[in-house]
Amino acid sequence: MIEVKRLKKSFGGRVVLEGVSFKVETGESVAIIGRSGGGKSVLLKHIIGLLCPDEGEVLIDGENICGLNERELLRVRHKFGMLFQGAALFDSMTVAENVGFPLRREGRPETEIKRKVTDALEMVELPGIEDKKPSELSGGMRKRVGLARAIIYEPQIVLYDEPTTGLDPVVSDSIDQLIMQVRDRLKVTTVVVTHDMRTARRIGQRILMLHDKKIYVTGTPDEIFSSTDPVVHRFINGIAVPREHLLP
Repeated sequence: MIEVKRLKKSFGGRVVLEGVSFKVETGESVAIIGRSGGGKSVLLKHIIGLLCPDEGEVLIDGENICGLNERELLRVRHKFGMLFQGAALFDSMTVAENVGFPLRREGRPETEIKRKVTDALEMVELPGIEDKKPSELSGGMRKRVGLARAIIYEPQIVLYDEPTTGLDPVVSDSIDQLIMQVRDRLKVTTVVVTHDMRTARRIGQRILMLHDKKIYVTGTPDEIFSSTDPVVHRFINGIAVPREHLLP
């Protein structure tokens, strides 16, 4: 469903991605891990067409989305739902208005929007909060509302950018379970960018590690978490490189 080929991207002369290639099969759950500032979120934005690569291709269902105009991109983006790191809710809108925003922008009938909002909130286990504002919600609830908005289209692919950042372990666990429930109920292809190793292990049927601007290694959770490669082992276990190894 998703294929990235030899993708390169720089910002202001700083290379962020250099020759990234991988595939995600239809219905697969993939976790992308790697250091902060290593290009994971940049890669996610290329997959959904928010960024265009300097070189390379991004294929969705075999169609190269690089170079498509806005109308063509909109057609492709209907296949996607995305949960942004901070949930990206509109503070001035109610929960119902936030969740229904994509449908209202298309001019869908209000009766349809109301029904779909109710269904989406029930799926993320937040029934009856339609009239609340984001400021009245906890961090975990805001993530759930953001997910409700992401799935209101009933997308084929759902992208998650650090879905458990800033949440305590119990709430993080509930978000992990919810992601798996959405995956299994809607039969969606799932791509999760995360620093949370528990999330990566639970959700990822396959894990990709982005390191030194490329996909350094890919494997099942068991293969990644039992790896003896020093780069992988240190990252998985949160071990810093000894200072003397950094000195010339």
